[in-house]
Amino acid sequence: MTEKEKMLSGELYDPFDEELSAIRKRAHSLCRQYNQLDEDDEKRAEIFKSIFPNAQKNVFFQGPIQVDYGVFMEIGENTYANFNFTCLDCAPVKIGKNVFFGPNVSLYTPLHPFKWQERNSFKKEDGKIGAKESAKPIIIEDNCWLAGNVVVCAGVKIGKGSVIG
Repeated sequence: MTEKEKMLSGELYDPFDEELSAIRKRAHSLCRQYNQLDEDDEKRAEIFKSIFPNAQKNVFFQGPIQVDYGVFMEIGENTYANFNFTCLDCAPVKIGKNVFFGPNVSLYTPLHPFKWQERNSFKKEDGKIGAKESAKPIIIEDNCWLAGNVVVCAGVKIGKGSVIG
């Protein structure tokens, strides 16, 4: 099983894995490009689709945005995110239709071991740095509003029509 497969299935995985690092580096670069463009710049929509290939129609993220991967997110139609949306999508993130995010909303799927002996990075046999973490999915159902500064933690499911403040 690859580190990516372990990550997406909720098992302990190494976030420094080469495949995961490459996907994350790409997403970070695309977010930086997206954030530097005016909101009516046509190239911004193209970059958005590259970051979030599983987004439905009429989705708008004000920016700036920051994601770890983007490709592990599903975003329903008519979704809007205000300034400073952050998503650490180390596990699948499913956002329903007609969801509204206030400024500074963060979605965090990663979990780190509680014992420092298990949490700290380490040197692998090949001399490279390794670590262990896991992640749990986040689900936000249709017609939700997450107000400013809301943080959603790993494993949380927010039911239809909820308002979180």
